[in-house]
Amino acid sequence: MAKPPTVIGVLTEPPAPTRWKTNRHKLFGIGGLLIGYLVGTHLQGAPQDQPGPTTPAPVTTGAHRTPAAHSLAA
Repeated sequence: MAKPPTVIGVLTEPPAPTRWKTNRHKLFGIGGLLIGYLVGTHLQGAPQDQPGPTTPAPVTTGAHRTPAAHSLAA
């Protein structure tokens, strides 16, 4: 005669997730955006009173004169 089946385990449904587990990604996302906004708007960039790079004055030599300038000088 065959043995009767034995119970190995009982399947139960897990409890429903809490409101915190359901919505925590929304809270962290909003918090991260808020912190990023505050950091972005309150960071100070480079000071504006620093002078920019200067370019040297162009060098003029006699070799670069136009023919008209040669005729006037003669």
